[in-house]
Amino acid sequence: MRRRLLATAATLLLVGGVAGSAAADAPTARPPQAAPAAVQVPNGVTAGAAVFDRQTGTFTEQLNTSARFRSASVVKLLLALDFLWNRGPDYTVPAADRALLEPMLRSSYDDAADHYWVENGQAAIITRMAGRLGLQDTAPPPTGYEGYWGYTSLSARDTVTIYRYLLDSAPGPVRDFVMGNLRRSTRCASDHFDQHFGVAGAFEKPWAVKQGWSGSYEEGTCGTGASTTTSSRTASGAQGPAQATVTAADVDLTRPALHSTGTVGAGDRFIVAVFTLHPLGTSYGKAYTDIGRLTRSLNVPGAARPAGWWYGTWSEHVNVRPDPSTSNSRITRLPAGVEVLVGCQKRGQEVSVPPYTNDWWAYLPQYGGWISNIYISSPDNRLPDVKDC
Repeated sequence: MRRRLLATAATLLLVGGVAGSAAADAPTARPPQAAPAAVQVPNGVTAGAAVFDRQTGTFTEQLNTSARFRSASVVKLLLALDFLWNRGPDYTVPAADRALLEPMLRSSYDDAADHYWVENGQAAIITRMAGRLGLQDTAPPPTGYEGYWGYTSLSARDTVTIYRYLLDSAPGPVRDFVMGNLRRSTRCASDHFDQHFGVAGAFEKPWAVKQGWSGSYEEGTCGTGASTTTSSRTASGAQGPAQATVTAADVDLTRPALHSTGTVGAGDRFIVAVFTLHPLGTSYGKAYTDIGRLTRSLNVPGAARPAGWWYGTWSEHVNVRPDPSTSNSRITRLPAGVEVLVGCQKRGQEVSVPPYTNDWWAYLPQYGGWISNIYISSPDNRLPDVKDC
């Protein structure tokens, strides 16, 4: 039977409603184009964003730039800079610290952040770095949450300031170490969350990113050995209490957060900072999709954007395969209901999700692998506007 993914049928096939089509509130396929004239903030999302052009010394985008968000793992930039401060121009990072700092910057390794947070004075780190860099909106975690480095407050404009220091003022070894690791960002974070959202998905390389996520999301699915459960994340330094109900001043500690920061273009021309909060209960795939749409709408002149067509997916635990068949081990699993970039499609092994079957497969260039078209939100087996591979 040819597959017809009507909205009602897709709903019936979802597991607990968590994995709904990420494209349910927008056109199914969205080809990449030049950035729209205005920033597109998805419904229900609170956002702060900034794009700074280092070549002209001007902002090309500013949206709520002073709004304060809990930083999640973006604060790891400050933890690294505090450790490296005043080490001297010839300083070499010791092997023991390199073993912690590299995965902290590349893969958002929380245990490393826990170590430096405790070792170097917790809230005092944030106070020191805010003073050193002249940060205007950055503050330590609120009273009662002193141990949670992820509750440090940051803004888009302060994040631009951090990157401007790194790129323009930091000693060469510090700049090269931090930025070199951010350029080596791994798709799968240490906690199995797919962290190549936002900047990493909206633009072609060269880019460097430091991402952040915080909230009661389902377990991460990234990697070949990722968990397949959908229980809430265990509380950690990055996340804070799973059911936080306290709001400190103007910093929201309750809604799921997803942030994307970094640089885009040759010579790190553009600094991009995007902070987002999502409605309670938002799945990771939905938040991932929404920050992607927002980031793609930013005005980043001349930045290379990936070729292909954006499509929503449905179902949990969709496997990305090295070829258009189920015979080989998966490369990774997609976040439930996430929007993906399709580069091309071709026929392969027939896949069945009763009462539907489909032998068309989509190539996802940003993953270097394939998913069956049966899991793509489209009215027919073959995606109507996507070229053949």
